[in-house]
Amino acid sequence: CLMNIKREVSELPGVQSVSEGGSGFSVRGGAPDQNLIQLDEATVYNASHLMGFFSVFNNDAIRDITLYKGDIPAQYGGRLASVLDVRMKEGNNKHFEVTGGVGLIASRLTVESPIIKNRISFIVSARRTYADLFLAFSKNEDLKNNKLYFYDLNAKLNYRVGDRDQVFLSGYFGRDVFKNGFARTNWGNGTGTLRWNHGFNSKLFGNFTAIYSDYRYFLGTPEGETTSFEWNANLRDVGVKGDMSWYPNTSNTLRFGVSSIYHMINPGIAQGVGNETVVNTVEVPKNYSLETALYAGNEQKAGTRWTLKYGIRASMFQDIGPGTVFEFDSAGKAIDSVVYARGEFYKTYFRIEPRVGLLFSINPKSSAKASYSRTIQYLQLAQNTTVGTPLDIWFPASPNVEPQTCDQVALGYFRNFRRNTIETSVEGYYKYMNHVIDFKDHAILLMNNKLEGEILEGTGYSYGIECLVRLNETRLNGWVSYTYSRSFRVIPGINDGNPYPAPYDKPNSLNIVASYQIAKRWSVSANWVYATGNPVTFPTGRAVIGGKVIPIYSDRNAYRYEDYHRLDLSVDFSSKQKPGAKFTWDLNFSVYNVYNRHNTWTINFVQDNEDPNVTYAEKVYLFGIIPSVTFNFHF
Repeated sequence: CLMNIKREVSELPGVQSVSEGGSGFSVRGGAPDQNLIQLDEATVYNASHLMGFFSVFNNDAIRDITLYKGDIPAQYGGRLASVLDVRMKEGNNKHFEVTGGVGLIASRLTVESPIIKNRISFIVSARRTYADLFLAFSKNEDLKNNKLYFYDLNAKLNYRVGDRDQVFLSGYFGRDVFKNGFARTNWGNGTGTLRWNHGFNSKLFGNFTAIYSDYRYFLGTPEGETTSFEWNANLRDVGVKGDMSWYPNTSNTLRFGVSSIYHMINPGIAQGVGNETVVNTVEVPKNYSLETALYAGNEQKAGTRWTLKYGIRASMFQDIGPGTVFEFDSAGKAIDSVVYARGEFYKTYFRIEPRVGLLFSINPKSSAKASYSRTIQYLQLAQNTTVGTPLDIWFPASPNVEPQTCDQVALGYFRNFRRNTIETSVEGYYKYMNHVIDFKDHAILLMNNKLEGEILEGTGYSYGIECLVRLNETRLNGWVSYTYSRSFRVIPGINDGNPYPAPYDKPNSLNIVASYQIAKRWSVSANWVYATGNPVTFPTGRAVIGGKVIPIYSDRNAYRYEDYHRLDLSVDFSSKQKPGAKFTWDLNFSVYNVYNRHNTWTINFVQDNEDPNVTYAEKVYLFGIIPSVTFNFHF
């Protein structure tokens, strides 16, 4: 649910901007220590209420969220973006507990309980939206056939073996489904994790983890056209890692470890559907690779004011057969190929990633921070902004595609006022990226088994400044955050080699959030968000060749969608909090998108059926105004 996560994380307290990047998203925020933002269960729960809709995080199953920004610790790597670490609850090991909610849009249920008290416990949490059930009753025939819903399941088993050992088994499965008259798409992830936590002594602790994940993505068009097709892709990972934490004294915290992940990428199988289609089946060759890393980092306190973080990460990436590597000429045409056998290592990259951060506490109310980090990304994500559907292609670094490198510096100042009830911050950053990739003009994506020939490589840079004012009063809480940020690419062969906006370039982003406790059982919340529209490449003309209309496109990302903005309102009414009450509840009345803003999801350019000389723009939006009532309970 990347697009939903990106939207929701931007509205969590302390977060100032969220930008897509690499294979994930980069999150920025402000906090007094500026090392990370720690969001606990209550914060995530409150944020989901402020949304006036439903949370992409299942807050009933989440214990806390840790957000790392510019000074990313050495144990994290493989991405150019920042890191969002989401931790599940471990399950109540004292007594049986049920939490849930029944609403007009979605329902959820969480059960946690000890199997053996204080020793073995579990938690199972599930949700589903059901907007698709109501669409079937619509009088609009186009809406009746639409689909829009998601479901997910979280589960975790916690076994305390002894005083020094604890074993966790957890899993997640989720799926998002969307269908309209133009396109069908669904995506989702299934993951499983087995972790063993061991305390060697009072100063040395270890976590040893085995991980499996399977991300799947589907894109298709309705039957009945000559171009009707279905495209399926997936990315599977199997990995192990060992993380050690050593506390030699009160001034140093040393972390070190090793990780290894085996990537299996299926870039896609495309095939025609329906009797009218002329699309042939095309399968892009699968990719196999091994990513390994060693890291060590230390957090050192010098006196009462200085904190120094430094570390280094050594990473290695290896392409493994079976595989076919093509050699391309300057025009991207395959002129030769080499076939590698199963299990054969045919390309190895090795990179060093230093990290350093410095925090200075000026006084109890203010602090300053500076940081530098280098990160490497071996799995690539290329996006196409000229199509009407969200089309992302994954592939690994290879003999033809270098891994991406990012150097980032950041400098910030943070100050609290009025007995720490008002938090303020301002931070600037600059990022420079090497080996950035993008599709060349008129790239053939879906039906192409030589996809690397459609890719061009260059550099990128991003910069910005972020401001936050946050109020933490007894009855009135909220924040205002504003970010000015730019992100550009410079790739020979695109836009005549001139800089152009990256797909996630959003100059302005503004969030205003407020929550007020009217009475002991009543509270109201409001949330307004604004962001500059996404860059997009639009057709600006057309040519007729052989009786067929061929679009002529603008410079890369020369246009933008309409600016995004939305207001959400909600009212909460809670049950009486009697001492020792075993059953509690609350009612949430909410309105998502109060003034019914039709924010653009995509714009398609459609040729008129009656007059082929006429082409019109067709706007697609996902949500208008949505009122909802949810009954939440806990016992």
